[in-house]
Amino acid sequence: MKRIGLYLVTNLAVILVLSIVLRLLGVDSWLQREGAGIDVVGLTIFAAVLGFGGSLFSLAISKWTAKRLTGARVIEQPRDPLEIWLVDTVRRQAGQAGIGMPEVAVYDSPDVNAFATGASRNNALVAVSTGLLRSMTRDEAEAVLGHEVSHVANGDMVTLALIQGVVNTFVIVLSRVIGHVVDRVVFKTERGHGPGFFVTWIIAELVLGILASIIVSWFSRQREFRADAGGAELAGREKMIAALQRLQGSVAQPHLPDQMAAFGINGGLGQGLRRLLMSHPPLPERIEALRRAR
Repeated sequence: MKRIGLYLVTNLAVILVLSIVLRLLGVDSWLQREGAGIDVVGLTIFAAVLGFGGSLFSLAISKWTAKRLTGARVIEQPRDPLEIWLVDTVRRQAGQAGIGMPEVAVYDSPDVNAFATGASRNNALVAVSTGLLRSMTRDEAEAVLGHEVSHVANGDMVTLALIQGVVNTFVIVLSRVIGHVVDRVVFKTERGHGPGFFVTWIIAELVLGILASIIVSWFSRQREFRADAGGAELAGREKMIAALQRLQGSVAQPHLPDQMAAFGINGGLGQGLRRLLMSHPPLPERIEALRRAR
């Protein structure tokens, strides 16, 4: 409940800050003077509800979505010693991290990967692929589990949803404001909305959406460094380094669905603009960060 409260407070703060900024810049009075027919405060509230609403809904159903997309099977009654070890390890690490016991699941995939998701620290899911269980030693798998438990303990799913909601709100508001400005100044539309507004609005939303994705991806990469550090605390630094090295040596590329890619431990590679949109830092950088840590 505390994090949901934070979510709502942040939502209101975004509305307030964006409304004040637009008012200080004179945008709202200019729009009214030009007969644009746009209420900046109303638009900001609409954008915040839409922007945060989508990310909040996605967060609320994240466990259900993850299970359906990956076919993950939650371990309710362990079938063998490996599943007993998985559940016991997550339970011990969750206790160390001070969170509720997550659901533990296994999904069938050759991909060497794992992920964590859920609406809160005490309502989460940790899942590992069969490819990871076949490829890694127990020490390495323990470190991966520590990494995922750290994501849950750090509240990364909620925080990422918050950031996505903030940038969604700014994209929705600014794209429409830019559309109005261009429609008035360039296309000389005197009243209402001309074609220039709709064309500019769509282009601005696409461009701002890319910039917003770069911001969200940057944060996502930072949380991976923090989760690596958390995994090192829960399982041991050498085990965490060994697990990342195992991932680095894996031939198979990650095959998590696009909706789940940011939640996996293995994020693949990227160059140029694609690197700016990567949800995970390159594995060599993550390994080096752990080696530099004291």
